[in-house]
Amino acid sequence: NIIYFCRMGKNRRQPILIENIEIIDTASKGKSVAKQDGRAIFVQGGVPGDVCDITVFKRRKKYWEARIEKIHTYSEKRTEPKCEHFGTCGGCKWQNMKYESQLSFKQNEVLNNLKRIGGIDLPPHQEIIGSENEYFYRNKMEYTFSNKRWLTIEEIQSEENIEDKDACGFHVPGMFDKVINLNNCYLQQEPSNAIRLSVKKFADKNNLTYFDIRNHHGLLRNLMIRTSSTNDLMVLVQFYKNDKKNINLLMEHIKTSFPEITSLLYVINQKANNTMYDQEVICYNGEDHIMEEMDGLHFKIGAKSFFQTNSEQAKVLYRKTKELANITADDLVYDLYTGTGTIAQYVANSAKKVVGIDSVEEGIKAAYLNAERNNIDNCTFYTGDMKEIFTDEFIAQNGTPDVIITDPPRDGMHKKVVEQILKIGAKRVVYVSCNSATQARDLALMDELYKVSHIQPVDMFPQTHHVENIIVLELK
Repeated sequence: NIIYFCRMGKNRRQPILIENIEIIDTASKGKSVAKQDGRAIFVQGGVPGDVCDITVFKRRKKYWEARIEKIHTYSEKRTEPKCEHFGTCGGCKWQNMKYESQLSFKQNEVLNNLKRIGGIDLPPHQEIIGSENEYFYRNKMEYTFSNKRWLTIEEIQSEENIEDKDACGFHVPGMFDKVINLNNCYLQQEPSNAIRLSVKKFADKNNLTYFDIRNHHGLLRNLMIRTSSTNDLMVLVQFYKNDKKNINLLMEHIKTSFPEITSLLYVINQKANNTMYDQEVICYNGEDHIMEEMDGLHFKIGAKSFFQTNSEQAKVLYRKTKELANITADDLVYDLYTGTGTIAQYVANSAKKVVGIDSVEEGIKAAYLNAERNNIDNCTFYTGDMKEIFTDEFIAQNGTPDVIITDPPRDGMHKKVVEQILKIGAKRVVYVSCNSATQARDLALMDELYKVSHIQPVDMFPQTHHVENIIVLELK
């Protein structure tokens, strides 16, 4: 490889051009990896097998970061991205890689994390289960309004005075106040794109102000669209300014333009952040929820409810979780981080009783309503911070579980939760995770008591580096 050092100002480190270097692997957050003199170089937009020239723009002691300048040899694993926003938008970083290769690298990431971070003996793994739909698989999308649109290189180089700086789309990776204005997105079925584009067109025509993310002013803040297999459709607009006239103007436009919307909601959020779990959701038209159906079970999903964003693949995940839990008619099952009680109700007909816990009150309320709707009478649900509620007193009140199913958020389980699981010593723990790194960390803490008996990766998010993984733990 040929390395060139480029001249720059005295106070900036010189970028380095490296020619004819091969991309050899994938890395976290959708990046790829090359190696130079034993040092890892994380490269944006590369596919393993590419031979290219790269410019190193960040140097750390243990690794460098680089971008591709020119590709000399294209990898056989490459494919042409569908989306015009690929390379700028951070949503589908693997859209330039064939799907079978995506699956292979996802599986390798899971196994490498379990070995490297978990440091545990692994049984033979099962092949990753791919998604039938590679595009248009998401049932939930969230878009951001911003008065600081991300400008293209062509726009910047034109030196023209650009007046249209409003955007509705996704944040640019690493830039919290810059938003890419989306023309078309391949993640959610129509009318998702149509609704987003219609809202923006109406807002522009009527001079509705877009949110200034840095200085906190403006009307339009966020747009959420949720769909379901039952043809229900939820649209929620989040406003910053409490401008009743213009709020009603926009909401009425959405209502009349898209009569298929079954749940039309809005939130007035004047906090610094856009989380709405502590905000009042106002129903403008229709129901305050949508319904989802899975294998004969029906689930009520509110604006704040957590639900797997790939409904079809969620069925695969839940069926496999139930199968691997191997629950008998006499078993008491705990479902930690239960959300709207989906997994709990999936396994309820196999168990004596299921106890679900989650921190989101709205989700637990929905779980009870879902259980009633599904004629399930052996599920009990509790609301609370997992590390605070999952105590000896809770166990004494609800019974010692025979099987524990846990599906925590990306950060994994709190140490107190892991300690309580070890104290209980259930015969089987099924750990579902969307982050195999934190899953591996937790498994290392449980290695003294449990052995891993089954590994099953499941791909919920094609075109991205994200992957779900099911681990079965049995008492040693």
